[in-house]
Amino acid sequence: MTVATGTFAPAPGGAPARRLVLRHARFELVQLVRNGEQLLLTVIIPTLLLVLFSRVDVVDLGTGSRVAFLAPGILALAIMSTAFTAQAIATGFERRYGVLKRLGSTPLPRWGLLAGKSLAVLVVECGQVVLLGLFAVLLGWRPSAANWSGALFAAAVILVGTAAFSGLALLMAGTLRAEATLAGANLVYLLLLLGGGIVIPVDKFGTGMSSALQWLPSTALSDGLRAAASGDLRWASLAILAAWAGAALAAAARWFRWE
Repeated sequence: MTVATGTFAPAPGGAPARRLVLRHARFELVQLVRNGEQLLLTVIIPTLLLVLFSRVDVVDLGTGSRVAFLAPGILALAIMSTAFTAQAIATGFERRYGVLKRLGSTPLPRWGLLAGKSLAVLVVECGQVVLLGLFAVLLGWRPSAANWSGALFAAAVILVGTAAFSGLALLMAGTLRAEATLAGANLVYLLLLLGGGIVIPVDKFGTGMSSALQWLPSTALSDGLRAAASGDLRWASLAILAAWAGAALAAAARWFRWE
């Protein structure tokens, strides 16, 4: 069999950036699913909190439906768990063990590394929204925003909130030691759970404190999701999240150290 000259000529070169990013996103997603601790933080704890606080009168949530207040707040907690706590801890230890340094020597650009992580986070968040939304509906949640505007606003709040918490995660993981990131991320998670308008209404903290808590990204995220579920579009919450996202991502880009 005669083959024309040049038929099997090699064509060296890296894979397209889109393929590299998608492969890395798949890798990040598989690592997250295989990590039992991350699943506990991102799925099991939010689900248990939703069921517990919906059925047990641990906190006074007022006269309205308990699950109507808790469901958006627990969704916000799940997003914070994935975009901030889990990502900060994982990235911190990847940086400590030289994983980021080694990935930096591959054809995957640094922006592609961050894009892959972000895509994996968004996929996990989609699963969290579906799972927690299903549990909330079974517990009696009936969101009134059955329209495109409410759904699109909720999606915008989730995307901007994810950017804000991802920026904070990368800032912490890129500037602190891995052990300090582990402790700090869990501490912030606990503080925002208790004081970020997730399971306890911020007006329970008094006028002065509640005014300050309104500016937290967790409060803006949970309030924005509650507003979307009730058919309202609370643009102030989206603006607060956008300010946090811009500041956190800019700070992470300025001070993040890869090794």
